[in-house]
Amino acid sequence: MNVPGGESMKKPIINLLGLLGLVSLLSYAAAVVFAPLAYPGYNWQSQAVSDLSAADSLSRTLWNQLCSLYLPCGIVSIMMVCVAAQDKLSKILRLGIYAFAAMFWVSGVGYAMFPLTESGFGNSFQDLMHLVVTVAVVALSIASLVMIMAGGYRKRRFVSLAVWATIALAGMFVGAVGVNVAPPAYFGIVQRFANFAATGFNAVLGMYLFLGKFDAKTH
Repeated sequence: MNVPGGESMKKPIINLLGLLGLVSLLSYAAAVVFAPLAYPGYNWQSQAVSDLSAADSLSRTLWNQLCSLYLPCGIVSIMMVCVAAQDKLSKILRLGIYAFAAMFWVSGVGYAMFPLTESGFGNSFQDLMHLVVTVAVVALSIASLVMIMAGGYRKRRFVSLAVWATIALAGMFVGAVGVNVAPPAYFGIVQRFANFAATGFNAVLGMYLFLGKFDAKTH
């Protein structure tokens, strides 16, 4: 059934699945906000988010419960964005989206396999691998956002997406630089900029998919 203007009242299932990106963000935000309730003495201003899911953390169970929709919903959303982008977007935009999807996989699987052994940094092999995953996630995030910006600013239709990518990249840099220069009392604050930049941008991509902005071909 069509409405005036020829637009269908029903969205394809692939577009609807884009809403899972927003669900993923909300699940992650809920874990960040409420998991500290199960962690006596946790200081969100000075401590990293990863402390909440450390292997020895009292909040690990609550974190896993609240964050249960973060990875599966985020993965489904970004993979559907990849499918929608195939043969419809410019090469650099597609590569940027594919790299962002790779980042989400590395983040989700890597942190699940190698959570911190204890709050802070325990200097074990597992903690070292956690750091390696973080470096890979940051590198893929920056590379993907730069490509999306480069492709988006070239096409009038995707300038707004490039703006969102710019905001996300700024958040990444605030987090990456801030954790090294900010006073220890504010480590947790600046680190959250990087965490929410990636998850938030995944939600943005999901909303673009839901709204059908990837439907028409552009080269």
